[in-house]
Amino acid sequence: MKQQKHPNKRRFEMPDTYVILFLVLVATAIATYFVPAGAFEREQVDGVERVVSGTYESTAQDPVGFMDVFMALQTGMVESAGLIFLVLFAGGMFEVVERSGAITGGIMSAVDKMRGREFLLIAVISILFALGGATGAVANSVIPFVAIGVMLARALKLDAIVAVSITFGATFIGFAAGFLNPYTVGIAHAIAELPLFSGMLFRVIAFILLVGVTIWYTWVYAKRIMRDPSRSLMGILEDEGDMVEMKDAPFTLRHKLILAWVAAALAFFVFAVIQFQWTTNHMAAFFIIIGLVAGIIAGMNYNKLTLTFLEGCKNLVYGALIIGVARAVLVVMEQANILDTIVNALSVPLGALTPVLAAIGMFIANTVFNFFVPSGSGQAAIIMPIQTPLADMIGVTRQVAVQSFQFGDGFSNSIFPTSGPLMASLAVAGVPWIKWAKWLLPLFLIWSVIAMSVLAIGVWINWGPL
Repeated sequence: MKQQKHPNKRRFEMPDTYVILFLVLVATAIATYFVPAGAFEREQVDGVERVVSGTYESTAQDPVGFMDVFMALQTGMVESAGLIFLVLFAGGMFEVVERSGAITGGIMSAVDKMRGREFLLIAVISILFALGGATGAVANSVIPFVAIGVMLARALKLDAIVAVSITFGATFIGFAAGFLNPYTVGIAHAIAELPLFSGMLFRVIAFILLVGVTIWYTWVYAKRIMRDPSRSLMGILEDEGDMVEMKDAPFTLRHKLILAWVAAALAFFVFAVIQFQWTTNHMAAFFIIIGLVAGIIAGMNYNKLTLTFLEGCKNLVYGALIIGVARAVLVVMEQANILDTIVNALSVPLGALTPVLAAIGMFIANTVFNFFVPSGSGQAAIIMPIQTPLADMIGVTRQVAVQSFQFGDGFSNSIFPTSGPLMASLAVAGVPWIKWAKWLLPLFLIWSVIAMSVLAIGVWINWGPL
């Protein structure tokens, strides 16, 4: 009789993002005892504080203590309160809109109207989800919508990879461009002291390029399967009797009014940002207004509307509080005066590069970092305080620095197995990560080439606030 070996042996489990961030916080606290303290001189340029290159000087060492580490968590939450509530209120607003059935009904209406026109159908669904990602309307919440992709792929005799591509894939490539995304560009702009959602036209152009090539890549694969089903990496989806309940989702006049109101409200917000210089605080407040009006149009009574909004806030507590924990790392670095030392150290290798290569280096560094912190808002809170003064010193505009973060975060969320939304979406569609990565890798490389080109052009045109 063979004995079972190592019956209690546990498989390695990837640490949660909060665990990783806390370890980073502890490591940063330890580093304050070894990393020299120092500071740059700073100056006000057009109302924005900038680092003065070449003015770094050493200062007295001031390492943090045991209690300071935990106090930093509290301070980080308080200093990030505006951004945290922006994320929470966005979640509440989108939950009201989603619970009304308007999003599901609108997508299913598009599916019904374009049956038989495969390319147009794939393009329209992909664009809808990409716009959802670009505006922050759909991000982690895309997971249940992958079922729509599965249903569509089944109807077209395609495979589950196509289902994931037109829903999750489209959402996160839109998220990477993020021209109106409060979770990435909104937070990054606040930290970089740039006008909220400035530089939108250039980001819209990048969005069109990225989404266009994604639709093309998906369609080439889909057409190949239509011609020869054996060329599918997964095998085509067979018809089943238990079609997803979303198939019968209605799309009423009320739903159309809700979507029209949300679109008009977001368009007005863009106008207000440009015309009235609205900030992230205005956007957080405006999300409450959008949610209230959407709930009233949906016919929700005051109790249901309130509870639905709070449910949406609750769903994003995990993502929102990451901002505060990430901020705690910055609090420790600032308290011990080692932030400028790190910036100065990074500026040496990047400063030896041309601004174009430095911007590309930022993009690559953000991509690698996202493996460990797969959270757009959390990564923005950690990276942008370092990348902002660094950009000032190496001749890269802050707008380019923000976009290098967005690309690095957004692209890798679509392929790194540490991305929770990716792994959950693959589970819904029944796609093994290995097969998804094999299919996506060529597209990922195409995205990266486009990103590097966009960043290079941004440097050449001196892409600024507007």
